Parts: sequence; C-alpha cells; structure tokens
Amino acid sequence: MSWTEITLLVEQAKGGDREAFGELVTRFQGSVYAMALTRVRNPLEAQELAQDVFVHAMKKLPQLRDPRCFAGWLRRITARMAINRLTRRGPLFGADPEVLDAVQATGRSPDEQLEVGEAIGQLKAGLGRLKPLDRATLESFYIRGRSLKQMAREFDVPTGTIKRRLHVARLRLKEVLEGIDPSLVERFTGAEAEAELAAV
Repeated sequence: MSWTEITLLVEQAKGGDREAFGELVTRFQGSVYAMALTRVRNPLEAQELAQDVFVHAMKKLPQLRDPRCFAGWLRRITARMAINRLTRRGPLFGADPEVLDAVQATGRSPDEQLEVGEAIGQLKAGLGRLKPLDRATLESFYIRGRSLKQMAREFDVPTGTIKRRLHVARLRLKEVLEGIDPSLVERFTGAEAEAELAAV
C-alpha cells in the first residue's frame, strides 16, 4: 500500500468511514504492537496497549491536521500511552466492538478549518526559515515519524546527537514563530509542541 493510499484512507476515516479506519488498523497494527512491546516488554500488555492506541487514535483522528503525518502521529500516541501505562501500571481495557461503535466521528466547522489552515501555513513558513539541518531534523521526527534510532542511522550520528539536535531545533523554531506571530509560540511549543508538530 502506498503512502498516497494511506493518506486517502486517513482522509476517509476523518470523515467517519469506519472501513477506512479498519484498513489503517490492519496496515499499522504490526508496527504499533512492535513499538508497544519494545516499551512494555510484555506481549499481552503490548497487545492491550496497541488496542488502546487505536481506540484513542479513532477518537482523536479529527484533530490530525495533515493526513500525511498519520504514521508519526500514531507513533507519538503509542509512546505517550506506553509511558502512561508504565507510570501507572493500572489495568487497561481492550477495544470491544461496542466501544468502537460508540465513538462518534466529528469534524471541524469551516471557521475552525480556516483557522487551522492559517496556523499550519504559518508553522510551515516558520519551518522554512530554519537552517536546513534544523528543518530536516524536525521534519524527520515529527512529520515522517522516524524514531531516534532511525534518525541516527539516517544522519549517521549517535542517538544522543539526534536528541540534542531536536532540542536545539525546537528552540530555534520557537524563536522564529515569535517573529511571525507570538500566539503561535503557545500553540506550537511547550507542553503541546510534539502533538501539534506531529499533526502538521
């Protein structure tokens, strides 16, 4: 399946198409399970976590700004939910069909879509003003959904260097956004930075 097909499926799923979302689950369940297993180190727990990731993704899919970023966005959800699970070690429940059926698909109003479109345009302009290495680092992690290890191989540097580059690139993006529109700084940096950037 090509990335064009995946993008189309994401757009259809955002519009409430359950079959399209089911296809996305089929396509990504292996990678989500593998990532969950790496984090929680228990096959049963990883399976439960993967189910919960897809339930959460189904609920939050309307918030995904760019369908092309689905893989990275899903990876960030998996990482956050794995951390939460490891922190709490409380019971997580599987995705019963009744739960999936109860999830309502929602969309944005035209005004909200316009506002989101303008913010994304400004964010992309901000990314365009960064140095090539900063831009490539942010795009690789947030937009293409690469892991730190994948980026280390791709850039041929240690993982620690990638972590430092991400930190520095985020700070530089914050400075650029302040020059474009100070309201963007709150929206695309700080606690929500990763989720927002992943959805660009």
